Amino acid sequence: MLPNVTISRFVFYVLAILLAAFTYFYGLDSPHIPKNGDEFPYAHITRLTADSGHLLPLQSQLHDMRNTKPPLLFWQGIASTHWGQEWTWFNLRYPSVIYTLLTALLVFLLAQRLVRNQGGAPDDALETGFIAALTFLAFFSTYRFGRPFLVNPAEVFWFFLPFFTLLYWRSSAFDSRLIVPLLLGVEVGIGLLYKSFALVAPVAFALSWWYLHQRDYRLSAFLRKDSWKIAITVAVSLALFSLWFVFDPDPGAVWREFVVGENAGKFDPRSGSYLGNFLWGGSSIWALLVGYPMNAGLLAFPVIAVFWSTYRRRAVLSDAEKMLWIWMAVLFIVFSIPSQRTARYLLEAMPGLAVLCALNWQRISRLAFVASLLFAGSVLALIAFLSWRLQHEMPGADLYSPGYWLLLSVTGVLTLLAIFWSRHTRMLVNVVALLVLLMLAAFLRPLDGAQGNFSADAQRYAQGKEVWTPCNFRAVDEGYRFLLPGAQVHGYFSEPAQSVAELSAKYALFAVQMPLQEKCEGCKIIGQRLEIRSRHSPEQIKQILHGEVFQQLFTKELLIEAPQATPALPLAEGCR
Repeated sequence: MLPNVTISRFVFYVLAILLAAFTYFYGLDSPHIPKNGDEFPYAHITRLTADSGHLLPLQSQLHDMRNTKPPLLFWQGIASTHWGQEWTWFNLRYPSVIYTLLTALLVFLLAQRLVRNQGGAPDDALETGFIAALTFLAFFSTYRFGRPFLVNPAEVFWFFLPFFTLLYWRSSAFDSRLIVPLLLGVEVGIGLLYKSFALVAPVAFALSWWYLHQRDYRLSAFLRKDSWKIAITVAVSLALFSLWFVFDPDPGAVWREFVVGENAGKFDPRSGSYLGNFLWGGSSIWALLVGYPMNAGLLAFPVIAVFWSTYRRRAVLSDAEKMLWIWMAVLFIVFSIPSQRTARYLLEAMPGLAVLCALNWQRISRLAFVASLLFAGSVLALIAFLSWRLQHEMPGADLYSPGYWLLLSVTGVLTLLAIFWSRHTRMLVNVVALLVLLMLAAFLRPLDGAQGNFSADAQRYAQGKEVWTPCNFRAVDEGYRFLLPGAQVHGYFSEPAQSVAELSAKYALFAVQMPLQEKCEGCKIIGQRLEIRSRHSPEQIKQILHGEVFQQLFTKELLIEAPQATPALPLAEGCR
């Protein structure tokens, strides 16, 4: 019989996991979830490919963006939307959440197994597993990239799975002469069909290093007994990837657009020299160096503490810890080579980093957790301020229910308890981080209801008509197909901003964004909605830093008819 304290902690962690799952599904249909702009062109390619009635070749109206990724993501979207017949953000995205939760399960199982392998008690192993899974789900990068219709959720799962396989079944997996190398090849191959054949390089590098480490760095033994295992894994994975060329009716386009354009293009410095971009700028090595704590979000301080603790304990690290650090180091080394460097390229290492955090949870200074909690408190304060301002600017609209303010208050109270109640700081920090993510989604939820959508009358009016919508990134207009179903949507570049008079001269029916309090005199307004701005200009960021946070974050969008316009060609200046 488990002691009562153990039962209570078990119940707490189960409820925390349920909270995490709810957080990841909540608001999944929203166009405003934290995401990456690539979601729009991916949805565009999926929709057109589904409309074609064939899985291959991939279809697109985007200039030089058709075979931008291997087909598995698009086939996933075709399956989840039933060939585009149930075309919703939720249906496109829910497989991503399933992938993310499956990765969290792997993290849970691996952390638990490693503690048991080190002689830990079953209760300690179970708690460590829960901490690892919650930490992974509390990382902001997991939340941002693990929910949208992107390759990242599947990529993280399939590229973590081979390393999970080796560590979980350690000796038998490393000693396997054929079955495990073949299995690893299949796992990696599926990952390649989501992302790119180029990912075989860091995976093969890391697997070779792991096998060499397992042989105590006896190179001759590795070459004799293990090198051919790596060769099998690489060969099988590349053979799976090559099926794209076999079944695509136009393999030459795949070569030109994907292999040469998408992959070789990563080494093009675009502006300046390779060395200059390597040493400074947004794609410098320094931007990649801070990638791991940046991906952790609110948990950046504990992650930094794990790096420091590992450095101090480097002489006594377990083999499992060393191997996870090897995987993280390999990703950093490999992705420092291309000209484009971003923390997003390190996502495959975040499950392993969550395991390392859990294994070192009691070694992390409480001050690191308190710093994260203070960070979370400041985010909560900002959300509360913006909620109040938004409600104040729209007094006639009931934007936030009492339940919203109750959740905000409960999250604030738990944050304070975790800061001042030292005994439970480590237990509550992940829960607070997840609640902050949930609060962010709840804060944006009014933009998904009547306030953030065009009315039913406006939607009916736009059906079958050509509507021009603002976009500041390729294929952003794809998102308007969810807001104006049945309309023939095209995009116009919204940067630099164009006046209503300029737009009225070109487009018979168009959407335009403007400040909340600004009037549109003489306009024939068909519909109106509330929107949140994205991709701020340097000038707008400067204004935010000077205190104009609310004014720069929110805008209203009007759907305007201008019968006197000279019709523009559909693709004359679209975001293509």
